[in-house]
Amino acid sequence: MSDFTLSRRSRSDSWITPKGLYEKLDAEFHFDDDPCPIGGHGGLERSWGQVIFLNPPYSDPTPWVRKAYEESRGGKTIVGLLRGDTSTRWFHDWVLPYAELRFIKGRVRFNGRPAPFASIIAIW
Repeated sequence: MSDFTLSRRSRSDSWITPKGLYEKLDAEFHFDDDPCPIGGHGGLERSWGQVIFLNPPYSDPTPWVRKAYEESRGGKTIVGLLRGDTSTRWFHDWVLPYAELRFIKGRVRFNGRPAPFASIIAIW
C-alpha cells in the first residue's frame, strides 16, 4: 500500500481510504502526490504534483477543493474522494462547475465500517 492511500489529518477526520478503491484509482491515474495524508501538514501551502490523489478532511473540504480547482488550472489532474454532499456551497462553487463526477454505488467502507454518508469521485 502506498503512502498516498492514507488521507486525513485529525482524529475526527481519520477516514483511511480503502485499499481497493485507492488501487483501482491509482491503476487508472498513476498518482504521484497526496497533499493531505494522515498526520501530514502543509498540503495547502505547497504546490502539488502532476497527478494527485485527494481525500480531504470531511469537516472542512472547502480549502482543499478550491486548491484542487486552482492546481488543475495548471494542467494537473486531481482525483478527489469526497463526501457526496451536493447541497453544499463548496460543491457548487468548486466541484460541480469544474470536475468530472463519478458517483459511487453504495457506501464506501472506511476503517472497516460503512460511511454514514455517500461518497463521490471528483476529477479536475
